[in-house]
Amino acid sequence: MTSTVLTPWWRHRRPAPANAAEGSIAATRILDWRHAGIRALLADARAAARSQEERTLLLSAHRLISERVRPVYAMNDAQPASRTLARGRGSCSQRLAVLEAVARAAGVPTRVRGLLVDGSFWYPRFPRMRRLVPDAVVLAWPEFRIDGEWVNVSELYAPLGVLGARNPGGFTNTGSQTLFEALSSTAVDWDGSASVCGTDGCAAYDLSAKVRRDLGRFSSRDELFAAHGQTLCPPARVIGGALLSRVTPA
Repeated sequence: MTSTVLTPWWRHRRPAPANAAEGSIAATRILDWRHAGIRALLADARAAARSQEERTLLLSAHRLISERVRPVYAMNDAQPASRTLARGRGSCSQRLAVLEAVARAAGVPTRVRGLLVDGSFWYPRFPRMRRLVPDAVVLAWPEFRIDGEWVNVSELYAPLGVLGARNPGGFTNTGSQTLFEALSSTAVDWDGSASVCGTDGCAAYDLSAKVRRDLGRFSSRDELFAAHGQTLCPPARVIGGALLSRVTPA
């Protein structure tokens, strides 16, 4: 994480495109699913799923990634999925890229929605370092084409309303649970679409107030970062990554 001083705000952030990206199963620099490591993970996910159903396969892959790739703070969102898998550690964004790569390897099209999330979302993780947290973070949020419909990664396990009812407290970005693990049990609602608002406010799992801007949908996270850049400038990514890459979120 870093402050706005080290964030590449020189890059013009374009408005969200009017038409949604179609998605793809193509291999990219980040989603390098032709790599042997990704192919092996797909094979293991299929064996564990014991089903050819696409959603079941992705859930199996998500669980395996949680087991095999340790959560750490990392800065390089453009790191190839195969490298994250080989290193056995990665940020939530990097682990989501691994899940996307497995999906494409299985023939499931993916795309990402670009969200500009307020830096305060990460304050609970860095209570003594708030001044170093970036003003806003570019987040690539995956979607998967399953049975002819686009499914947000937030709803892979269950609809947001169901997840919200199970865990009304929502994802607080504190404790040992990371955003990647939270998907299996907690509503991660960036739009407030499943939230019920009343006189006392909205449900705790409504994260829409943290979204500064919807950057639109892109056929890959490669395209998103090419258009809008990463959150940190290159020097900050190198220095910050070296310091935090071995730290597990507590």
